Amino acid sequence: HIREAGSTAAEELAFTLANGFAYVELARQAGLPVDAFAPRLSFFFNAHIDFFEEIAKYRAARRIWARWMTERYGATSERSMQLRFHTQTAGVSLTAQQPEVNIVRTAIEALAGVLGGTQSLHTNSMDEALALPTERSARIALRTQQVIAYETNVAHVADPLGGSYYVEALTDEMERRAEEIFAKIDEMGHGSMLEGCIVGIDENWFQGRIADSAYDLERAFNRGERTIVGVSKFLEGNEEDQMDTLKITNADEKKQRERLSSVKQDRNEAAVQDALDRLAKDAVDTEVNLMPALIDASNVYATVGEMMNTMAGVFGRHVEVPTI
Repeated sequence: HIREAGSTAAEELAFTLANGFAYVELARQAGLPVDAFAPRLSFFFNAHIDFFEEIAKYRAARRIWARWMTERYGATSERSMQLRFHTQTAGVSLTAQQPEVNIVRTAIEALAGVLGGTQSLHTNSMDEALALPTERSARIALRTQQVIAYETNVAHVADPLGGSYYVEALTDEMERRAEEIFAKIDEMGHGSMLEGCIVGIDENWFQGRIADSAYDLERAFNRGERTIVGVSKFLEGNEEDQMDTLKITNADEKKQRERLSSVKQDRNEAAVQDALDRLAKDAVDTEVNLMPALIDASNVYATVGEMMNTMAGVFGRHVEVPTI
């Protein structure tokens, strides 16, 4: 969401890892040894269309994570130093005009993720700028992954672009920009990334940085400094871009509501209420892990909405203050 909202690649890198460092510090405060939990942490990055910048972003992330885990947090296990991450191609890069071109965009973005070392991958469908994907569009997105995985052989070597002058220089620059942001967050937290992230959220610092970057990017598009094929240039064929899209009808909504009503009718209401009461009780105690209560509530068919409302009754709901 950081990148889709408009951040730069460097901001996405820094904000994402800063959140990870905050979790590490919080877990250590709770008394957990870093090597006991760090190997289980994983991250989520976007893959955008600036091919080499994206690869450099992932390579910088792996470097930074390994260094910080050892030098700042004292990790000794090799697995604690390994950055595990999932990548999703950029929904914001998809266009409603000439939607078939989105197949090309997604393939390039997916390849960047693979060459950057992602452990798992989601490829967006060509029609997602218009609607939820059809089965055909989703299958083409899947086949894009499969062509990369089974036909190109690019996954047979780790860090295949390591040693490239340009990629190494860009990786260094991405790392430098991220470290500048870390220094600011650390300063806001008076030496704590955890406290710095909390201050950044409370004071809308993160939101402000993202909003400014999104504005700068939009101005670059409007000034013609950045090209979007089929939108700002190369418009031939736009009149032919009609595509069958997935339709969610009132009948579909009615069917889903009926399914939900059937579940509620058949479940044990007393067990549901007991599970929700336990969840509320556990939520009050900051020392209690809520996951067992959430699992128990799910097992008696409490809905996600019911569980969320129960926790909202204890924690309240976050309301973001708009930043201009």
